[in-house]
Amino acid sequence: MDSIRIRGGIPLKGTIPISGAKNAALPLMAATLLSAETLTLRNLPHLVDITTMANLLASHGVALHMNGGAGEGCGGRVLELTTARITDTTAHYDLVRKMRASILVLGPLLAREGRARVSLPGGCAIGARPVDLHLKALEQMGATIAIDGGYVDARVDGRLKGAHLVFPQVTVTGTENLLMAATLADGETIIDNAAREPEVADLAHCLIAMGAEIEGVGTSRLVVRGKDALHAATHAVLPDRIEAGSYAVAAAITRGKVLLEGADATHMAALIKVLTAAGVSVEAREGGLLVDAENRAIRGVDVMTEPHPGFPTDMQAQVMALFATAEGAALMTETIFENRFMHVPELKRMGADINIHNNSAIVRGVSKLSGAPVMATDLRASMSLVLAALAAPGETTIARVYHLDRGYERLEQKLAACGAEIERLRG
Repeated sequence: MDSIRIRGGIPLKGTIPISGAKNAALPLMAATLLSAETLTLRNLPHLVDITTMANLLASHGVALHMNGGAGEGCGGRVLELTTARITDTTAHYDLVRKMRASILVLGPLLAREGRARVSLPGGCAIGARPVDLHLKALEQMGATIAIDGGYVDARVDGRLKGAHLVFPQVTVTGTENLLMAATLADGETIIDNAAREPEVADLAHCLIAMGAEIEGVGTSRLVVRGKDALHAATHAVLPDRIEAGSYAVAAAITRGKVLLEGADATHMAALIKVLTAAGVSVEAREGGLLVDAENRAIRGVDVMTEPHPGFPTDMQAQVMALFATAEGAALMTETIFENRFMHVPELKRMGADINIHNNSAIVRGVSKLSGAPVMATDLRASMSLVLAALAAPGETTIARVYHLDRGYERLEQKLAACGAEIERLRG
C-alpha cells in the first residue's frame, strides 16, 4: 500500500493548475445514460473515482473513448461516452462498493429503461449518507422500490411521472439523481430545497445542452419539464473548488505564495471569506486566484460547515490543519456529517492542540507542528495531513494515501513544482 513522505517547513511558491472537479464529473458521466447519442466531456480529471465510474458505466453498455493522457493534465483529457443501448440495468456490488457516487446511475437507468437494480453504495467512512431521500422522491414519481439483498430494486410501468418533490434536508446527490430522472419524466417536476452547489448547476447546464428544459439553475427550486429523449452535447467540467481550496490552504499553512491557475473565485466565496478573516491575502487574477501568506500572521477563525453557499464540509479538515498553526483559537462546527473528525487524532500526533466536543472542535494554534508517521482515514482527512506535513519541520510519512488518488490529480507533482519536498513510496 502506497504512502507519501514529506519533509516540511518549506514555503510554497509558484503556480498550481486546477483540474476539473471530481464532484461535477461523476454526475456528468452518469448523465450519458439518459441519451442514445454521444456526450463529450472536456477537462476531465484523472482520478481513481473517475475510473471507477467509467468501469461502472461500461458495465451498463456505455462505449467510452478517451482523448489525451494523464500526463497531459486536465486540459488534455476529453472523454466521449455513447450509450446507444443499455445492456444491463444492474449496478453490481463489486463496482458500487468503491464509491458512494455510484448511486447516481439509479435515476438515469430508471428514467430511460424503467428498471434499475443498484447496490447500496460504499465510499469514505465519514458518516451516514442515506439514499432514503432519493428513493422516496422516485416513489413520488411513480416508481416501485424494494431493498433486496443489499440492492435497491426500482421499477416503473412506462415513464416516470412529474411530481412536486420537497427534500426534507439538502442532498447533493439526491438533487442530481432526481434532476436527471426528471429530464425524461412525463410532465413537470418541481424540486424544492434543491442543493445549490456549483456542481449541481454544472450538471443542469450539461443537461440543458443535451436538450433538457430546466429552470431555476443555481437556486433551491428547480423546475424540469420532461422530454421524450435527450441528444448529443459537449460540456467542459468546471474547475474543482475543493482542490483549489486545498491548495489555497497549502499556500497559507506554509506561509507561501501560490497562483491557483484556473480557479473560480465565485465558487469559493465562503472559503475566501474565512481565509481573508484569518489574515491570508486572496486576490482574483485573470485566469486564476493568487493566495499570499508570506510574512503574515494567521489567526484562528470560527467556522461552521453548511450547504452551499455556506462553508463546505469538504474543506473543514484542511482549514483545521491551518488553524492548528495559527495564533489564538478557532471553534469549528461540523453540521453535515457526524463522523468527520477522524483526522483529529492524527493531527494531534503531529503536535496539534485540538479538543472535540460533540460536533465541534476547539483548535488552539501551536508555534509549530512536528513531523510524524500518520494514517489517512478518508479523502479530505488525507489532504489535511498532507497540509500539516507541508508546514511541519521534519519528516512525515502518511499511510493509506489511496484516498488521495480518489480526489487529487497529480498531487505530488503539483506540490513539488512549488518547492515541496514530497515523494510517493510504493508499497
